[in-house]
Amino acid sequence: MGAARRRIIGGIGLTGLVAASYPLVFRHRCLTWGATSDEITRRLPGDELLDSADIVSTRAITIGAPPSAVWPWLVQMGSGRGGAYSYDWIENLLGLDIRSANEVLPEFQDIKVGDAFPLGPPGGPLMRVQVLDPERSLAFRLDDGNWVWIFGLFPQNGSTRLVSRNRIATPNASPAKRAANALLMEPGSLVMERKMLKGIRQRAEGLAQHTAARAEGSG
Repeated sequence: MGAARRRIIGGIGLTGLVAASYPLVFRHRCLTWGATSDEITRRLPGDELLDSADIVSTRAITIGAPPSAVWPWLVQMGSGRGGAYSYDWIENLLGLDIRSANEVLPEFQDIKVGDAFPLGPPGGPLMRVQVLDPERSLAFRLDDGNWVWIFGLFPQNGSTRLVSRNRIATPNASPAKRAANALLMEPGSLVMERKMLKGIRQRAEGLAQHTAARAEGSG
């Protein structure tokens, strides 16, 4: 057997091993990156919008800043707005028209329940604000009802635990499509959301430092 053929067979075998082990070994970690057991099981405002979700991810990060420095970055997220603070080039390969801002954009701070934000260029799917509790909770729902995205902010001695939860329903998906979602979309969502959470942390901590410096300068 040639070396090239052995490599191909080995690659197929490794792919099969990863696919078989993902549900048992890796999936829980993938869907709960950074989150504590309490955060994973905690009920968040907005969970009730999609109780029968097929996929639920709860990911979290500690931010060295108060919720007041985190909140502005969340409310301005979206296509044609503040972006997603993740890998813009990947988002734009999907046609989402994302440009992540590095500053707070005043024109996007005043949102209210019912406001709709596009996921991409005009005419695309819309996410609507469903829960709005400033500096505490923010939840969006896709117009078709099959995706709810929730953010929870929990202060901790001057820092903030930012929890991001996705609830997704796949009512018409075949077993093959559900398997593909698990093996491809779930790890992909971890890559993007991990970058997003770290991007929010960097921006919020920078904003908090800038605010503190201004306060010292004026005092």
